[in-house]
Amino acid sequence: MASSERVQIVGFGLAGACLAWRLHARGHAFEWCDESRPEAASRVAAGLMNPVTGKNFEPSWRIAEFMPEALEFFGEVEKATGETFWHPLPVHRLVTEKGWKKVSRKLERPDVAAWVERVDEGEGDARAVVVLKGGGRFNAPAFCEASARFFAERRRDGFVGGRIVRCEGAAGLIRGQLGEHRCAKGEILTGEIPGQDESKILIGGGGWLVPAGDGQFKAGATYEWDQLDDQPTEAGKERVFEILRSLGVEHFMLTRHEAGVRPIVRRSMPLIGELADGAVVFNGLGSKGSLYAPGVARRLVDWLVDGRAIEEELDAAEWLRSG
Repeated sequence: MASSERVQIVGFGLAGACLAWRLHARGHAFEWCDESRPEAASRVAAGLMNPVTGKNFEPSWRIAEFMPEALEFFGEVEKATGETFWHPLPVHRLVTEKGWKKVSRKLERPDVAAWVERVDEGEGDARAVVVLKGGGRFNAPAFCEASARFFAERRRDGFVGGRIVRCEGAAGLIRGQLGEHRCAKGEILTGEIPGQDESKILIGGGGWLVPAGDGQFKAGATYEWDQLDDQPTEAGKERVFEILRSLGVEHFMLTRHEAGVRPIVRRSMPLIGELADGAVVFNGLGSKGSLYAPGVARRLVDWLVDGRAIEEELDAAEWLRSG
């Protein structure tokens, strides 16, 4: 599709805000609206960017392609707004004795070794600590708020004409926008940790601890597939405290407990393109929206404005056909 039509962005979380910046860079007319849903993942996201993830210690999907584009995008938006959203930090992955055999084999692979700074001796339950470079924290809530201020004059309560792009996150997926979904609620704790090192991200015990600035840390996160709301729970809080203990944190002074719903269709691989009703969708960023949203938004604009084909891996129509 190639069009000079005004674009109407529905939803102004991470996907919608990134799309707005990409359209702005191209000088293409757009307007936006947002319902500010309390369960939106962008509202509570820690913004952790970790190049090698999961129990299998694998590089994030197409990270060598999407990471440089994301970092360039962050710099451009920071320059335009005068604010800082990207905070580079080394990632310290704590590896247990049980997990070391698998991880040590992966360290020999070039696509993994490219992200490894060094391997340190572990302490306590950790057999080793793999220090990864290229990680950090993207302040997604601050980015969305700054973007809304920057484009405030383009906000509308209703649209007349134009091409609608639905960037509605979990709410859209729960309505069946892309067929079956795997949305997951996550709970995050924010608090102070006396004497804790703020210069690194810790990962282990099925979770993470991320410095959030001003002496605050974010810890998480839980996964819940049945209760998809924004209500924090005692069980969720206890699970995150369990993660903190596995990371060696005993004294966590809780200041905030939040919950949001991750928009997941298939792992953290997003989808873009046209739906049967003629609307366009940008969704499915999952737990890695900070990494993928800038690059996927650019690809969506290439299709909307220039008519460049959407690659099969990202094509929502192809996904629905194959499902």
